[in-house]
Amino acid sequence: MIFWRLVMLPPVFIVVSAGLFAAAALSPFDPLVGYLGSRYMTTTEADKFLIAEQLGLDTPWYVVYGSWVQGLFTGDLGMSRSFSQPVVDVLAERIPWTILLVGVAMTVAVMLSLIVGIWCGMHRGGRIDQAIAALAIILQGIPPFVLSLVAIGVFALALGWLPPAGLTDAGADPTVAQVARHLILPAGVLAISQMPWLLLAVRESISTNRGEDFVAGAVARGLSERDITRKHIVPTSLAPFVTIVGVRLPEIVVGAVLVEEIFSWPGVAGALVTAAHNLDMPLLAILTVGTTLAGLLGSLLADVAYVLLDPRVEADG
Repeated sequence: MIFWRLVMLPPVFIVVSAGLFAAAALSPFDPLVGYLGSRYMTTTEADKFLIAEQLGLDTPWYVVYGSWVQGLFTGDLGMSRSFSQPVVDVLAERIPWTILLVGVAMTVAVMLSLIVGIWCGMHRGGRIDQAIAALAIILQGIPPFVLSLVAIGVFALALGWLPPAGLTDAGADPTVAQVARHLILPAGVLAISQMPWLLLAVRESISTNRGEDFVAGAVARGLSERDITRKHIVPTSLAPFVTIVGVRLPEIVVGAVLVEEIFSWPGVAGALVTAAHNLDMPLLAILTVGTTLAGLLGSLLADVAYVLLDPRVEADG
């Protein structure tokens, strides 16, 4: 299964990357708008033509794409027009902050979903369970940017407990305390946006497995409810949960884009928005392909974990 999934990565890489360059060439948006900014309206057509020629904007997309692919093999990812830096430097500066944000958010979401989901599954039908399930369904329908604005309005503006945006306070060094304080709101919002489906999946899986024959057999052998839950119900319920975590990686990326933009978090998601707005192809291409491959690898890891956790499942391929 792993071999055939990895074999499919190069074709996916080619289709996604080539399609991105082709789509950008067909876009009605003029990259010079992003490059010149407010100067675009006052720049003469002759100067625009000269700048476009210097930037290579009039080069056919397949030529640009070929040069970009060739650069990948030599380690040259090109220059980012949006940030006036090599793409490698932009990634090096921003990837750690995105990993921190997504890592903290997913850890919180997974842990809380497991704890609350297991409890709800073991007490299915109770008032607390129904209230939690209803709240999860409501939260699932709220976009992350709405949750972000509500969190800022309540905890930053109304109560003044937490900073509304940024990595640190203005002029402050990025110390652990500063970053941790500014991380609470964006990580919390991203975690809450990912929790509903995870929690409901655990709840449903636990509730279903409670009625299986192996649980009845464990009860007949005189095992305690705690041992039955910990050793029999929970392990068999984890496989679907792991799969859902893996297949929702693309949504995590989308959620991170919105959260980073609203909270001015200096991660790659904000760079992705900037690159897309300015048609900054060297940066946009590597971010788009990178997030696509990350989603595919996450799905593969989830399937591998599913097979390892549940021996009844057969691997494809």
